[in-house]
Amino acid sequence: MVRITPSILDADFARLGEQIGCLSGADAIHIDVMDNHFVPNLTFGLPVVASIRAVTEQLLDVHLMIEQPDRWAPAYAEAGAGSVTFHIEAAAAPVRLARELRARGARVGVALKPATPVEAVAGLLDEIDMVLVMSVEPGFGGQSFLDLVLPKVTAVRRLIDASGREIWLQMDGGISPATIGRCVAAGADTFVAGSAVFGSADPAQMVRRLRATADTAWAGSDRGELR
Repeated sequence: MVRITPSILDADFARLGEQIGCLSGADAIHIDVMDNHFVPNLTFGLPVVASIRAVTEQLLDVHLMIEQPDRWAPAYAEAGAGSVTFHIEAAAAPVRLARELRARGARVGVALKPATPVEAVAGLLDEIDMVLVMSVEPGFGGQSFLDLVLPKVTAVRRLIDASGREIWLQMDGGISPATIGRCVAAGADTFVAGSAVFGSADPAQMVRRLRATADTAWAGSDRGELR
């Protein structure tokens, strides 16, 4: 199953509620939280997540690119995030944090920077619901897709399949109609798209286009036959 989760990082913040309202065809709203420490950018915080929760019933997929996620991540679940992803590079006690997030009713994701090895998440699969492989360096939208991460995606897919668990495999960075098919072929099933969606004349139509392109790639892959 393919999932499209538009990132509001590239939305028009003056019309944020309106733009989110146009994305009813998306599977989730992706919210990139950055603290200007873990990455060199400063974006949203808890009040914004809570405000978005008040105007949509869609799943809020919060990606924490912050230092000390062990301290801050649970509050995002309490603010209404249905999925909270933290970076393995920043977490001090990832198993404990994953269990704390689940106790607050949130799905748990673990993110990997492009250079972080797959082995970093190999021992966590029983504790999480999603692995996010970054296909750009985290911090800014609009970056070019890094093809070099595709073998890593395939390696993560093998780990997930071997675990026998229903774990989503998300990619974030440079996702567009031109790249999403390669991502599906590598093993991903969940996609964050920011500039491709909000840089288009019709964001809702772009969500449909991304889904159709990914569905076609899925149907033509071995996974389309198995799942």
